[in-house]
Formats: sequence, structure tokens, C-alpha cells
Amino acid sequence: MPELPEVETIRTQLSTILPFEVHTATTTKELKKDVLHTDLALEGRTLTRASRKGKMLDFILDDMSHLLSHLGMTGTWLITKERPTQKHSHLILEGQSPAGPMFLTFNDPRRFGHMYHLNQADAQTKLDELGPDLASPEFTYDYMVEAFKRIPGRAIKVALLDQKYFAGSGNYIANEICAHAGIRPTRLCAKIKKDEYPKLYHAIQQVIGGAIASGGTTFQGGYRDTTGERGEGLSNLVVFWQKVCKLCGVTPVKKTVLAQRGTYHCPKCQK
Repeated sequence: MPELPEVETIRTQLSTILPFEVHTATTTKELKKDVLHTDLALEGRTLTRASRKGKMLDFILDDMSHLLSHLGMTGTWLITKERPTQKHSHLILEGQSPAGPMFLTFNDPRRFGHMYHLNQADAQTKLDELGPDLASPEFTYDYMVEAFKRIPGRAIKVALLDQKYFAGSGNYIANEICAHAGIRPTRLCAKIKKDEYPKLYHAIQQVIGGAIASGGTTFQGGYRDTTGERGEGLSNLVVFWQKVCKLCGVTPVKKTVLAQRGTYHCPKCQK
């Protein structure tokens, strides 16, 4: 968390102030110690556009270098007209956008995010560590089927968390995909039936699309967008963090632990 829908919401909002000419860049010692893994040379450069792959934000600069930003558990980028005063503002970029003077701030209370300023080739190598983005044209039905078949011994939910195959997925997304597909998250990939693959593919589109449309999903003390607002995706959830399944409306949701992650399913709706 933030997962694909949350990062896409942030990317879309950031795009409204680009290109952004950086005049000054202020960093904290915590950013350099815990988050930043390369040198950072942004002053005098322009952030021309913002892309995304999986949970990785990708700012492309005017010199064709890339600022890659993984938000970890609590990271976000804030857009403000005044210099931010919030705690945990570990990178503050002051500059000029089409809308006028602006501040662009990376805020991360727990500092589990990752940041890299790389040349074009090295940035592509880093992005290539991820599989196809769940919301991209590259994530086709045939690709999904083959991905599950490559890892037959894994539980389906655990497979969905693997960024090498399903870039952008995360815990709440994987739980919800299994629920909408009517498949128990503990079932092995080898046990997926032929007629269940279309259900899984449709569930991925449904969950990702719904969460993006809701501006992401905010849990307690969690994700905020570039304006500091919460995502409204909680209303879409059918099993994750639910006491009663919203698909059947009657069955108590069962919570277990799978691969050290809280896992939720409906015993009636998921087989």
C-alpha cells in the first residue's frame, strides 16, 4: 500500500502540473539514509511527464534521465502552492508549473519508499524487473494464463502478489480479485480450472478499474493523494476488511494468514 490504483491516482494528479521546472530541491538526512539509493541532481532540470509501471512512479526529465519513486507503505507526493510544513516531508521541490509557482513534495512517514535518479538505460533495467502492469495493454488474457501456469505450486493469492508477473497488485487487490472470481485464495495455481481463467481476468479488470475510479483506497491512517484527500475505494470492497461478504450478503468473511499477509475470503462464494 499504496498499490496500482493509488499510484495511478497520484500520477494522474501530478500530470496536471507538468512540465515542472525545479528551482530548488531540499532533502532530509532520512531521505538519503532510508529512501534514496542514488545521487540526486534535480535543480535546474524539468520534470516533463509522469509515467507509471506497477507501483513505481516514473518522472521523465528534460535530459532523459528518470526519477523513479516507489511509495512503499506510507509514501505520497503532495502538490501545494505554499512550502509544506507537514512532518516527514523528505524531498521538497520548489519550482514553476504551467499553473504558476508550486511545491512538489515527497512525504513518507515510515520511510519504506524507494527513490532512484537514473539515466535512461538504467531506469529501463529497473523497470524491466517488473512484469506487465495490470492496467496496461501488455497484460493480456493469454499472458495471465501463462503466468499462472509458470508457478503451479503457489497459492493463487500469493501468485497475484508477485510483481514479476502481476505488477501493481497488492494485498487488498489480490484478496478482492479472488473474491470476484469466486476462487479461494489458498487454491494452488495448478488447480485453476479452464473455465475459471476468464473469471480471474475479468476480476482483475473489475477490481483495478473500480479502485482507480474511486481515487484509490484508504485504510486507517493510510494513503492520501496529492491534495491530502483519502481514496473512496473502501465502498468497493467485498471481502477485504469486511465482516460479512458483500457478494452474498449473509456469510461471515473468514480471515486467515497466507504468506504472512492477512487473507480474507467468503466460504460460500469462493471454492
